[in-house]
Amino acid sequence: MGLAHWDDVERHDLASGEISAVWQMLGDAAGIVGVGVHRVRVAAGKLPTPPHSHGASEEVFFVLGGSGLAWQDGAVHDVRPGDCVIQRAREHVHTFVAGPDGLDYLVFGTRLRTEIGWLPRSRAVRMGRIWLEGRDDDPWGIEATAEPLELGEPAPRPPNILNINEVELDRSWQGVATAPLATTERSVQAGFHWERLDPGATGAPPHCHSEEEEVFVILEGEGTLELWPSPTSVARGVRREDMPVHAGHVIARPPGTRIGHAFRAGSDGLTMLIYGTRRPNDMCYYHRSNKIAFRGLGVIGRIENLDYLDGEPAN
Repeated sequence: MGLAHWDDVERHDLASGEISAVWQMLGDAAGIVGVGVHRVRVAAGKLPTPPHSHGASEEVFFVLGGSGLAWQDGAVHDVRPGDCVIQRAREHVHTFVAGPDGLDYLVFGTRLRTEIGWLPRSRAVRMGRIWLEGRDDDPWGIEATAEPLELGEPAPRPPNILNINEVELDRSWQGVATAPLATTERSVQAGFHWERLDPGATGAPPHCHSEEEEVFVILEGEGTLELWPSPTSVARGVRREDMPVHAGHVIARPPGTRIGHAFRAGSDGLTMLIYGTRRPNDMCYYHRSNKIAFRGLGVIGRIENLDYLDGEPAN
């Protein structure tokens, strides 16, 4: 279906030493293919993961509730609801430390076959899901016995940590306000935005991607997810499908489905997070206007849709 609600997703309690958090694998539940999406609730004063870095994958975090510190290369920075933290590959060793009321966040991460993870305290290397060096111990067990992280006074926030209230809203479309968070200046592998639709407003026009995958998380309000069939399917009698969505829904739109998507807000408006991978060879088809956008070329054109055998001889 490509749709899941976080109230219905199994919770996994991970506790070891100073690490204590409840994880929900939202992406797997929604059928997301190339992106990992988790909701993580960290216990007060605890860490969700050991300090770590990624060799290939990029992570984007969005704070839903609570408070805490973003630990980054030994420095700490305050985080609060509405904050976005972007961790590009091969840059910072990072984790979080929850405040007295805990910390609740979403994390989006690209899934790459070449991924290598690094845990500096236990000196463990992870390739994919395999720990290297032939070690037969559990690096997380070593992390549990490590000295607690040293936490100094919070330092000024670096450019990779920002709040939706610190970003100028884009109001290019009527009834739509977008806060661009993971822009091309801040991230490499994905785009990430906060978006608010006024009551009755529609977001991006119905479209589908050939290579890029999009993930939507509904934060507030309710509305309708419109699923638009391809021209070939329309010719066969397939009609648009409308699905109700509300706060807590996670929507996966993998590439290559030929099915377009669009959101229409209900009477109370609709607020969501939008995550999308970046692929230079992506082509995007717009169902209502019959256009195709070629990302790598920066070109948008209108095409004529033809039958497979159009122009072919009868015999």
